Amino acid sequence: MSNPVVLALTAGEPAGIGPELCLQLALEPRTAGVVVVASRPLLEARARQLNLSVELRPWRPGESPHMEAGMLSVLHVEGCASYEAGRLETGSSAYVLRTLEVAANGCLSGDFDGMVTAPVHKGVINDAGIAFSGHTEFLQALCGVERVVMMLATEELRVALVTTHLPLKDVSAAITRERLTQVTRILNADLKKFFGIAGPRILVTGLNPHAGEGGHLGREEIDTIEPTLEILRAEGISLTGPLPADTLFTPHWLDQADAVLAMYHDQGLPVLKFQGFGRAVNITLGLPIVRTSVDHGTALDLAGTGRADAGSLHTALKVGEQMARCRKSAMEETRS
Repeated sequence: MSNPVVLALTAGEPAGIGPELCLQLALEPRTAGVVVVASRPLLEARARQLNLSVELRPWRPGESPHMEAGMLSVLHVEGCASYEAGRLETGSSAYVLRTLEVAANGCLSGDFDGMVTAPVHKGVINDAGIAFSGHTEFLQALCGVERVVMMLATEELRVALVTTHLPLKDVSAAITRERLTQVTRILNADLKKFFGIAGPRILVTGLNPHAGEGGHLGREEIDTIEPTLEILRAEGISLTGPLPADTLFTPHWLDQADAVLAMYHDQGLPVLKFQGFGRAVNITLGLPIVRTSVDHGTALDLAGTGRADAGSLHTALKVGEQMARCRKSAMEETRS
């Protein structure tokens, strides 16, 4: 394929399954160019442990990544403190964050068309004395944007979130007209930019059971959600809701929608993960770059065993490639 998309792939927590998922990827040909951003000795050690025959080739900006089966292009990052599978080491935390910086800065400079992230371990990074709440917030700060949106997707369903990692007791106060407006505009714009959907159709959940039951089960729908949706509809955004979450995730509604906007993490994501865990992808919207990720954690108990399933990583790469191509096509149309 001429002029392939080039994606940076960060290997994540060294003790987890991320490094071996990257190595598994090398065992088959790829339609996108992939550059693994990681410690080369780490990848070499894991390949020896799993008896994988993978040739690691150093990569420099401007070069075409190797796409042949059995070969993997690597952008080496120093600082990995341990190569041992399954054993967390706080000394590697700064290295893990450095891989994210290198990949994201490469996207911002144009060396990469997007980035895909293997899982990191938030706990060990915080144990190292580095405040870290997740990839999403880290990339938001690095890219200098006010608001980002977490969206998980399978081939059949896309679910974006108004709030993400908050205790339930804090969710209602966090759903403000300003936040809902920003999140909805980002979701609508990025469905167009990265997925080529000319007129996105978005279903919006209520916050309360039965979407508040006319105010009898809560007033957030009446006071905040519906007035905000009315203003956004006047801007031309196609929004249906607020709908009760317990009936929204049915074919009657989903067959006529491109995405669902849920109010909080455990309102929308359990449905999506039940429907497609292991083949879902985590997408960060609102960034000036393409970023996708796997839908699972570091799986320390599987690291080094050879039993890790690369299904979600394949999906994350596939979606990242599609998003990058769609964005490239839109930019070319704008220039012409």
